[in-house]
Amino acid sequence: MVITCSSSFSTTTTTSTATFDIGNYSTKLLNIESQSRTYNSSPPLPPKPLLIATPSEAGNFPVVLFLHGYLLYNSFYSQLMQHISSHGFIVVAPQLYSLDGADTTKEIKSIAEITNWLAEGLHNFLPSQVEPNLKKLALAGHSRGGKAAFGLVLGKVANVSTKLKFSALIGIDPVDGMDKGNQTPPPVLTYIPRSFNLDMAVLVIGSGLGEVKKNPLFPACAPKGVNHRDFYNECCRPACYFVAKDYGHVDMLDDETKGVRGKATYCLCKNGKCREPMRRFVGGIVVAFLEAYLEGNSSDLMAIKDGYVALPVELQDVDFLV
Repeated sequence: MVITCSSSFSTTTTTSTATFDIGNYSTKLLNIESQSRTYNSSPPLPPKPLLIATPSEAGNFPVVLFLHGYLLYNSFYSQLMQHISSHGFIVVAPQLYSLDGADTTKEIKSIAEITNWLAEGLHNFLPSQVEPNLKKLALAGHSRGGKAAFGLVLGKVANVSTKLKFSALIGIDPVDGMDKGNQTPPPVLTYIPRSFNLDMAVLVIGSGLGEVKKNPLFPACAPKGVNHRDFYNECCRPACYFVAKDYGHVDMLDDETKGVRGKATYCLCKNGKCREPMRRFVGGIVVAFLEAYLEGNSSDLMAIKDGYVALPVELQDVDFLV
């Protein structure tokens, strides 16, 4: 199913920022298979299969480790990944599992293993002229992947650590379970305001329709009590918060998501009219945030904050802790 549409901007201002458009770098998508349990390769393969979006031109680029949502494929995010990469970032998206239960403990352990592999393995699979800058490393996740990202940096699984340090954390419509009091293990939310004591900047993006049921037979995809609002309430400064009003939990995915799982993304969650505006919004906000907190250039993020920029979606809520 493919629904095409054109973006309409949410304000009448003539000012715009290029972060919401495809950037100046051409990009490549690379598929990297995972390490076999019985065969040691040289160079070492990653612990999980990877989809990588990388600039094609020569340069030294920050790295974003991107975690997919529950029962989704990393390939469903290829357009979003290429949007971010076109602005000068290497986006690494592991396929963490094919089928899995409610417990994210193994998932968080896998994310730590992949993070530790980046230093020794990532450069071997990139174009020869492309260098990953792992001193500028961000962790991002959508839905359950957002929960897992927070779970890793908050140390929610004992004896799990990473050799590399993350400098920024991004939750894209993160979800911690079915409802308050019915969180999936390990629970991330504590419901204590400003309790996330992290030494990094945090961006939380929410969807206005994520907490709305598609139909009475299925729960909302991002239920109240365990969604973006609750994650942001526990963040400490510096943190940024944006909620897109008329878009749903999976509206940042590719225009076409194939197969049974791809079709299910249109059926299980309350969606907006089409995906392209929300995907542009998420990509643009992520780029502006990364430029601010990895590259030291906050001009685009501050212009968005102060309302000087035309956005591809209407905002329901926005807040900054700086």
